[in-house]
Amino acid sequence: MISLKTLIRDIKLSEPSQRALAEAGINTLEDLTHWSTRDVLALHGVGPKTIRIVTPLLESLGLHFKP
Repeated sequence: MISLKTLIRDIKLSEPSQRALAEAGINTLEDLTHWSTRDVLALHGVGPKTIRIVTPLLESLGLHFKP
């Protein structure tokens, strides 16, 4: 079940994306709400596919990336 505390490592993301997010201190879906998509995409190893995967997860919780 998806929740605010769902760990990024439990989401099916590429290893480079998981490493980049972890290095930036993004460990849960809730952490992503403090970042804009632009800032997340600027992380080395994170691409548009990561955004396409996590956006619906955030939306299912009524959340979104920071504007």
